[in-house]
Amino acid sequence: MESGGVFAQLGEHFAIDLPGARAVFTTRRGGCSIGPYSSLNLGIFTDDDRSSVKRNRAALAAALGTGTVRFVHQVHGTEVRRITGNGPEPAEPPRVDGQATDQPGVALAALVADCLPIAVAGRGAVAMLHAGWRGLAAGVVDAGVRAVREIGAQGELSAAIGPGAGGCCYEVGPEVHSAFSDLAEAHVGANLDLKAIAADRLHRAGVATVYDLGLCTICCNAALLFSHRRDHGVTGRQAGIAWLT
Repeated sequence: MESGGVFAQLGEHFAIDLPGARAVFTTRRGGCSIGPYSSLNLGIFTDDDRSSVKRNRAALAAALGTGTVRFVHQVHGTEVRRITGNGPEPAEPPRVDGQATDQPGVALAALVADCLPIAVAGRGAVAMLHAGWRGLAAGVVDAGVRAVREIGAQGELSAAIGPGAGGCCYEVGPEVHSAFSDLAEAHVGANLDLKAIAADRLHRAGVATVYDLGLCTICCNAALLFSHRRDHGVTGRQAGIAWLT
């Protein structure tokens, strides 16, 4: 797993180019929300003012130049939505934890505040996944890689892991540790390294190169990123967004 240097600043956010695609990992800066949701909260299911979240989403899409960004209702599962045509969006966000597309101009989003946003790309297809410990244990990474291949990704795959709870801070109970007993290096005393688990699962699924932004949402600057655990559940959501270039 490679860290740091390949990511670039994009305004208030972080960007990386992958084969045929770009991924952006947002921060909490640059929006209009206030209080514990200040300022670029993208989570429509938080207790933030809904109109503020909609303005934040529209402003972000305009800044990235991606047009509409596709959001979903995440459920800590493994289902990955495939977008292979230009049909209308459903009235309600699909209840899935990943999206993959072969369509240029379609930007895929995953919302996070300690879970990992993971972009996976090959020539011709890209996916964005939401991966907490439950999703990692259940196989969301395998499902995302499989979706990218099934809709036509060519050549080697690369992945990028955005900000999330780090092994430095993410303390969990024995039942969570036991779900990953196959990967000794993911266990740091009472803590669990979700990024090490994600990288392991990505490599096992056939991803050649994995990049890690290297930011822990729990212990980084609280003005930079939302964290569900650090903020005791009253917080906003940043996003991982990926699209074909």
